[in-house]
Amino acid sequence: MDSHGQDEQRVVWAVVDTAIGPLLLAATREGLVNVVFHATEAVRDSALERLASRLGSEPVEDPGSALLAEAIRQVEAYFAGERKDFELPLDWSLISGFNREVLRELASGVPYGTVVGYGDLAGRVGQPGGAQAVGMAMGANPLPVVVPCHRVVESGGGIGGFGGGLETKRRLLALEGVLPEPLF
Repeated sequence: MDSHGQDEQRVVWAVVDTAIGPLLLAATREGLVNVVFHATEAVRDSALERLASRLGSEPVEDPGSALLAEAIRQVEAYFAGERKDFELPLDWSLISGFNREVLRELASGVPYGTVVGYGDLAGRVGQPGGAQAVGMAMGANPLPVVVPCHRVVESGGGIGGFGGGLETKRRLLALEGVLPEPLF
């Protein structure tokens, strides 16, 4: 609330330590708006600048915020192997059009412990032959882990690309039992 008792567009953030490294979580009153891998100081600062520019509000570090509390709890439970589904309000304002459509289908239609091919996901949203566009949508995902782009793989059995790095993708798939745990 601002000094006049009105809700302001507030963006709060916190960094959570996980098995794949620090994740930056950011939320608005609409829901979780951004998850950023490898949230070292430089990565974090760059992500916060982008958020401020895109959302028109300076993000505020507030790990105790009610806007973030449930997201932090669920992310920690996921990495502890205690949660398979995220049940969080999501703020989709950083993504639109085809990319949003693909990511919503991914979030609702590809459960924990399963994978889908880029082409298969394209077909699910009515764009057969759109595998490359699906790959672009995965790269634009503002909510990785929660919207599980790590579950999208190549149809020939390859792991595919990943904005968080292939080792991070392997570790997420291993956590979900899709791949064996990495030896190193």
